[in-house]
Amino acid sequence: MIRRRMLAAMATAVAIALPVSACGSGEEPAANGPVTLSVSVWSLASTPEFQVLFDAFTKANPDITIKPVDILAADYPTKVTTMLASGDQTDVITMKNVIEYARYASRGQLLDITAAAKSDTAKKLGGLDAFKQEGDKYYALPYRQDFWVLYYNKKLLEAAGQAFPTNLTWDQYVELAKKLTTGSGQSKVYGTYHHTWRSVTQAISAAQTGGDQLSGDYKFFADQYRAALALQEAGATLDFGTAVTQKTGYASMFETQKTAMMPMGTWFIAKVLSEKQKGTTNVDWAIAPMPQRPGSSKITTFGSPTAFAVNKNAKHSAAAKKFVEFASGPEGAKALAAIGIVPAYSSDEILKQYFALTGMPTDEMSKKAFTPDKVNLEMPVSDKTSKIDTILNEEHQLIMAKQKSVEDGIKSMETRVKNEVS
Repeated sequence: MIRRRMLAAMATAVAIALPVSACGSGEEPAANGPVTLSVSVWSLASTPEFQVLFDAFTKANPDITIKPVDILAADYPTKVTTMLASGDQTDVITMKNVIEYARYASRGQLLDITAAAKSDTAKKLGGLDAFKQEGDKYYALPYRQDFWVLYYNKKLLEAAGQAFPTNLTWDQYVELAKKLTTGSGQSKVYGTYHHTWRSVTQAISAAQTGGDQLSGDYKFFADQYRAALALQEAGATLDFGTAVTQKTGYASMFETQKTAMMPMGTWFIAKVLSEKQKGTTNVDWAIAPMPQRPGSSKITTFGSPTAFAVNKNAKHSAAAKKFVEFASGPEGAKALAAIGIVPAYSSDEILKQYFALTGMPTDEMSKKAFTPDKVNLEMPVSDKTSKIDTILNEEHQLIMAKQKSVEDGIKSMETRVKNEVS
């Protein structure tokens, strides 16, 4: 616990007695330093958001030094699970996804920070609801909130004599992709590119139809799969099998201008800006809202928040809470927006700062895409989520590789979830 500074010997004696009393009452020591605060992160060297937040926080709190606990991204979930189970005292734990967060929270491994989650500042946090647990409790605060938009290459659309996308329906999107497809062989440019992830089809379908990916009833996937397969059959997107076999990177497809459009998450913005600054791409780009279902008057998309939580066994819980609130608040948001990361905290000031970044598109449609009406969670949280996710992904691959029809694939999803998930 953090030792309080006292002015007199008597006050010092009182302070020495306080930690014992505090442990029994659940009170916390002050967040003042000097303190070395440990924070678990993944791939620190290649994930600049962490260092940016650390620098901003220590500048505002010079008595607190941050010590990153750097873990390989691929090993992060397993490593953190082991750490928390063994009573590790790392102060702040970065929640890579909501599924893992729910597991840790339900096991009582994270500190309750409900008061912070219900503050006026927290009301401006996108993705906050994803961290609500039983009893209206919160054990993490999101510091970034990514969601899906439609990226497009302005020059390729202009060359094809097509207007920039605005409020497209999925049918209009498919037709536009066909018109934008040119060339053949190595010189072919696709109208759009759908990456191999199941979310490209399933998560957006669930978000826009209100379908539940945990329900075991997946008929709501059908329209989206038909649209995705229509693009493949028309040659307007790279074939799924080819993308898997060649391990195609979505970033390279867009940055080398091999596709005119691409649905993708807002995390890609920071990479495009970085590559433009380095001169490794000269793509002239902008974003539009994700295509919508016919008759929709609002922009609905899907996404995932990323959060910080305080370890229940943290050595410095008060300082840890201070960091979590800073990172998710306006000062943390300013630091993230400065490098092209989409913060969870939203305000007119942050939006203005974000679109003032060098290389950012400044048109009104890009700004509209950046403020969707609704962002649904990419995958609902449940103790069944992991098993269902595996089933949906396996059947997704079979449908997209044309080894199963849409109808048969959906039927297999429903049967397997019923039989294999208890």
